[in-house]
Amino acid sequence: MIKKKAGLMIALAISTCMAIAQQKTPKTVMDQFMDKRFGMFIHFGPVTQRGTEIGWSRNNQVAQADYDSLYHEFNPQLFNADAWVKTAKDAGMKYLVITAKHHDGFCLWPTAFSDYNVSKSPFKRDIVDELAKACKKQGVIFCIYFTVLDWHDPNYPIHNPHHPEIGATAGDMTAFKTTMKNELRELITKYKPFMLWFDGYWEKPWTAADGKEIYQFIKSVDVNVIVNNRLGKVSDKLNEESVGDFLTPEQTIGKLNMNDPWESCITICNQWAWKPNDQMKSLKQCIQTLVTTASGNGNLLFNVGPAMDGHIEARQVKRLQEMGAWLKLYGESIYSTQGGPYVPNEVYGATRKGNKVYLHVFQRKDGTLTIPALPNTKITKAYFMNGNAVIVKSDNNSYKIDLPAVLPDENCSVIVLELDKSSLDIPVIPIKA
Repeated sequence: MIKKKAGLMIALAISTCMAIAQQKTPKTVMDQFMDKRFGMFIHFGPVTQRGTEIGWSRNNQVAQADYDSLYHEFNPQLFNADAWVKTAKDAGMKYLVITAKHHDGFCLWPTAFSDYNVSKSPFKRDIVDELAKACKKQGVIFCIYFTVLDWHDPNYPIHNPHHPEIGATAGDMTAFKTTMKNELRELITKYKPFMLWFDGYWEKPWTAADGKEIYQFIKSVDVNVIVNNRLGKVSDKLNEESVGDFLTPEQTIGKLNMNDPWESCITICNQWAWKPNDQMKSLKQCIQTLVTTASGNGNLLFNVGPAMDGHIEARQVKRLQEMGAWLKLYGESIYSTQGGPYVPNEVYGATRKGNKVYLHVFQRKDGTLTIPALPNTKITKAYFMNGNAVIVKSDNNSYKIDLPAVLPDENCSVIVLELDKSSLDIPVIPIKA
């Protein structure tokens, strides 16, 4: 009887471990994330004192010894977590992701597992904690970026990505992953991130098995934490071999995808970290990037790089406020919508919700906008959002929409098509060859 009970206990333990290993982020949590549509990415660290790219300029534009010593001078006295979060909120952004640890290995929180952290700098303050609290206070979802490689950690084999053979060691990936788990446990339990945004998957020391191991570890700490697809080896779709909950095209807008959750990460300027006089995108580019992303059924994670003293440049704050002003008028067509049924192009994109299709018009090529007809569907009402009715003429194959001489919004105007059925029941209309 004792042996039988012992066997049952072992079987129960094994099944429990398997259940933890097989846990995935609940669909309800993923749906909440995808409804947000717009978030702020923040790349920040000691490298802002040089104005070069975070992580990547080490051993390139900035000598390793110089780069690794920058934290001794890191003292961003103008950092104000409330101001950063307010900038995101005023832009209409619903979540925020901070580079708590980038590839250079520097930690923006006072971790107990590395001396290379903010508490050892003149600044000393816990940037991650202050942002987490500011987000909670202002109703913005807090998320964390974390690297799966660390060119500063002696246990990681590669220390110079530009010339991997220089300074390479055998390393100790088991010890490296132990540190990673300890740091992740700190971050999850102390700061309660909604999502963990990983990067650094491409180097040989990091394997798909490592990614699966860390994903399972995260779920054992908090099953509801969302994880992007860069924890494992990245693919362009989610399947049994991939690791993570959503796809992450970088510096490009993802294609329409109604099956896999995705998020494009794109910079407001050119460089991820702060760079003096970096070229900034126009308001039209910014708005149409957001709209085209939503039209493809994705989220936009829009990056800013605060300056070396900790403030976000006034010109970037203004541009984000301008985006927020547009969203105050047209946000209904972005938040909690799905992409389609039209595939976005240079002239228009579309989102949908309930019995409405929101047609986003990017440019007026002539007085009539022609789009494919929706199959087995009747348009009951058509009008510019916050504006006048529009005339829609239809035949079996297309709708012809009369446009005014000047569109209501020079960056992106929105036409609402009210239907006699749920817009979500309409299949994506393929692009004709």
